[in-house]
Formats: sequence, structure tokens, C-alpha cells
Amino acid sequence: MTVKIALQSVASMVFGVLFFGLALFLPAWTFDYWQAWVFIAVFIVATIIPSWYLAVTNPAALARRLKAGPTAETRPAQRIIISATVVLVILALVVAALDHRFGWSSVPMLVVVIGDVMVAVGLFLAQLVVVQNAYASASIVVEFEQPLVSTGLYGVVRHPMYFGALIMMVGMPLALDSYWGVLVVVAAVPVLAARIIDEEKMLNAELAGYGEYTRTVRYRLVPGLW
Repeated sequence: MTVKIALQSVASMVFGVLFFGLALFLPAWTFDYWQAWVFIAVFIVATIIPSWYLAVTNPAALARRLKAGPTAETRPAQRIIISATVVLVILALVVAALDHRFGWSSVPMLVVVIGDVMVAVGLFLAQLVVVQNAYASASIVVEFEQPLVSTGLYGVVRHPMYFGALIMMVGMPLALDSYWGVLVVVAAVPVLAARIIDEEKMLNAELAGYGEYTRTVRYRLVPGLW
């Protein structure tokens, strides 16, 4: 593990805490929001443990995961899509916090726990993808001599990282004591689909064997559905 990667991991964790803190506690206008505290803790644990594992075993793969955001994208369409995704995620967090503040919906503790479990499982699946495919990254790019991975989670759906992200996104508002926030997540699904469709255009053109792979693994995101 290099010092640079370790510092990037710590910086990413700190940024995540500050991001969630502002997006949740400010609109909730209180720190007495235990669902938010638990969600942040779950998010940190489910992210930092796999990240440190990758930092030790495959720092190059972790570096790819840390390179994220609109500026990391090389395709103009993806810059727009990622920007829209960031806005929708922030909106989902803010709506969930406002829902908690004003009591628009009443979410039982069991559902909150289920939401936290979904967040943890989704993040774990997304990180497991990186373990199975060292070239998986947060931005869309095909590197020189990048191999096609078709086993493990890639043998179930073509985009298992996004499948994990979808589970996490659905669980997020539930974990934050909000049903209304789920509506924002529903609005984000077409944006995720647009990212996948555009990504597959590039993969078909630049990644050897991808066309045959799509005929073997039929579903992009959700088995049996799409």
C-alpha cells in the first residue's frame, strides 16, 4: 500500500462524512437523527474495510475506484449523466432529511434496519466487483490490454457494480427514515440506465469479446428483468 493511496482513502472517507453530514443534518436541522448517524456509520464501515483490503492487495484497483466524478469521465454524455446522478443523490438525502424533520412518512424501525442492510450489501457487492475485476473503475474507460471478465458476478449480470449501487440507493432513504426519498431514487433509475447504455456502446467498440459476452450474459442490471 502506497502512502498516496492511503491518504486518498482517508481523504475520501473524510469527504464522505462531511458530505453526508451537511446533506442530512442541515435540512433535518437537528443532530438528534439516529437514523442518519447509523446510516453514516454503515456507509463508512462498508466502504473503508474493502478499500483498505484493496489498498493492501491491489492498490492500482483502488486508485481506479477513487478516480470518480464528472471530471474523471472522458465521454461528454457520461459527464452529464454523472452530474445528474450527483444532483439526484443529494436530492434524495435532502428529501429524506426533510421527511424525517416534518414527519411526512412514518418508517418502522424494522424497515430502517432493512434499509441499512441494503446499503451495506449494495456497497459490499460494488466493492466485490473490484476484487473480481481489477479494471473496474468509477469512471468509464477501457485500458490497454484490459481483459474481458465474464465470471463471478459478471456471469450473472453485465454490470454488477451498478446492481450493487441500485440496491444501495433503494436502501438509502429507507435507512434514513423516509418513504418519499424512494421517489427520488426511482427518478434516478433512468439516469443509471442511460449510463449503462452509453457505456455499452464504448465497450462493444473497444473491449475485445464484449459483443459475444452480451449474447451469453443477457441481462445488464437486474437478472430476469433488464
